[in-house]
Amino acid sequence: MTVFGPSAAIFGCAGTSLGAQEAAFFRDADPWGFILFARNVADPAQLKALAADLRACVGRDAPVLIDQEGGRVARLRGPHWRDWPWMSDLLARGIPEANVHVALRARFRLIAAELHDLGIDVNCMPMVDVIAPGADKIITTRALGADPGLVARRGALIAEAMMEGGVLPVVKHVPGHGRALVDSHLELPRVNAPRAQLREVDFAPFRALAHLPMMMTAHVIYEALDPDLCATLSARCIDAIRGDIGFHGLLMTDDLSMGALAGDFRSRAADALAAGCDVNLHCSGDMAEMVAVMEGTPRLIDAGLARARAAEDARRAPAPIDRGELERRHAYLIGDAPDV
Repeated sequence: MTVFGPSAAIFGCAGTSLGAQEAAFFRDADPWGFILFARNVADPAQLKALAADLRACVGRDAPVLIDQEGGRVARLRGPHWRDWPWMSDLLARGIPEANVHVALRARFRLIAAELHDLGIDVNCMPMVDVIAPGADKIITTRALGADPGLVARRGALIAEAMMEGGVLPVVKHVPGHGRALVDSHLELPRVNAPRAQLREVDFAPFRALAHLPMMMTAHVIYEALDPDLCATLSARCIDAIRGDIGFHGLLMTDDLSMGALAGDFRSRAADALAAGCDVNLHCSGDMAEMVAVMEGTPRLIDAGLARARAAEDARRAPAPIDRGELERRHAYLIGDAPDV
């Protein structure tokens, strides 16, 4: 007998509280999870209540996601939360690599603590796209470096720090966004690197992190893999993610409302799942778009449901930390404080 789970979707909502129409839609749609953005944030008490209300709509401990990289991409900012240096600024300071590693661990252990306080249990990080010459600043200002081995090590410690803090990581943007010369939020990038080079460089950090429970696809065409379709919509690319990279966890799309994708939302959703993605991500909170996404999104079954359950089961209670000590250590290591 086939076992059905929740719908293979992650949705955003429109504002700082749920309207009656939204709540009814989420009850009926029963998405696997939810994602929060700056438009949903007023203060800690409000945000914690919103996360609880989203879960109440579906009657279970649904994953609640956010993009809290710190720096350029941070949905939580001052005065209620810390403002972090941009990743590009941090890595340009000439800090010894051992200090970079400890600083990144402290940074993401603190971010995890902030998220866990709010009931947010998934963070779309680490971003392990390897920077190539000429890459668009949407990646270069956020990336962990241009050396695949170094990016893999930095990504691994970020993921470990968040999991220690009770927050699941989402590794992105598989199989690698670092060669894109344009911003996929606005248009569709094309990458013409040969497959051997992609395997050696771009795939390498993802391969090193393939044991983690969740990854997010890139809306990028890799001509050596599929000259016609971006990774999110390409069975050939997803075969490479499952094969060359060896990732067998939950594969979610990047946001289906991004400018890199064309066509109606029902087709985007159906095509992504047909290509081999497990879960569709739709972020804008636009009701008409969400209804259309649901028309192309069935319930999780079989391998997709098993991967979703495995990701949920990977959540764990956070280990205790001394937040003040971590804050002092981070400031010292990046040169913002005279001593520890």
